[in-house]
Amino acid sequence: MPTTASVVRSDPKLLGGTPVFAGTRVPVKALWDYLEAGDPLDRFLEHFPTVTREQAVTLLEQACEKVLADAHPA
Repeated sequence: MPTTASVVRSDPKLLGGTPVFAGTRVPVKALWDYLEAGDPLDRFLEHFPTVTREQAVTLLEQACEKVLADAHPA
């Protein structure tokens, strides 16, 4: 499975270093904005066809794993 590092890039020469999906100019934050607004993943992918489903799912899975790893059970 790809890692977050393989699907996200941050380059000061590209959008001022804003994290983007690798190989695109699509900011990662755009995915969070769509999901926060209640839009399904498919709508995001329709609007940003340069982002693959694999990239988006990998990012979401890695974010989930990070949150769970940082959780401190009561």
